[in-house]
Amino acid sequence: MNIQLIDTHCHLYGQDFEKDIRAVMERAENEGVQRFYLPAVDSEVIEAMLQLEQDYPGKCFAMMGLHPCSVKEDYKQELALVSEWLGKRPFKAVGEIGLDYYWDKTFIDAQKDAFHQQIEWALQYRLPIVIHSRESMADSIQIVKEHQKGALRGIFHCFTGTLEEAQQIIDLGFFLGIGGVVTYKNTHLREVVKALPLDHIVLETDAPYLTPVPFRGKRNESSYLKYIVEKVAEVKGIGVEDAAGITTANAKKIFGD
Repeated sequence: MNIQLIDTHCHLYGQDFEKDIRAVMERAENEGVQRFYLPAVDSEVIEAMLQLEQDYPGKCFAMMGLHPCSVKEDYKQELALVSEWLGKRPFKAVGEIGLDYYWDKTFIDAQKDAFHQQIEWALQYRLPIVIHSRESMADSIQIVKEHQKGALRGIFHCFTGTLEEAQQIIDLGFFLGIGGVVTYKNTHLREVVKALPLDHIVLETDAPYLTPVPFRGKRNESSYLKYIVEKVAEVKGIGVEDAAGITTANAKKIFGD
């Protein structure tokens, strides 16, 4: 089977991959994964992320942004660094940015401030945004809505929300990032995917996190994207080649490749 896939969200520059990144990339390419989009988290990962992009030109592409879980007391300094990098060189997206109410609610106001600011930069540089939204879907959608005057585009990464939320996101002109959760036994996500048009879905691993079945509990990697596309194809009742073709075209549309 000759399919082309794009992993729209993977942290392959992380310590989990330090020892075997070459083998990880090789396995992914053997499964048809041709491009890897790398979301930033905070200042600590930038060097490793840019190095991986340099090591795999034309395959790995960096984003720039401040992850909501990294929004702490010093978030203004972190944002200043994001701004500086965005002005220094091209990036494929502003991400991953957004809101996370799951781990810690201490900095919710700061998270919202950082989210608003980074959306404005995305508009300034005409870049898509990649949104992290955990236990915060209503607020995340509302903030995007406030900025959407027709030019804002991007992905709600790791979407696990309801059909109603999915429809709101699609109505905003955004895409849903579908990952390993779609393969899990007790997930409603398959019903949501079944009800949605594929032209608003992109695929992702979020490696090393959210590993799909049959490797759940182990480190995730981009080669496992095949299990995600196979499950999406099964749910939609179409061939794997068709599911891969549509979702890959969607990713290219977002990232401008």
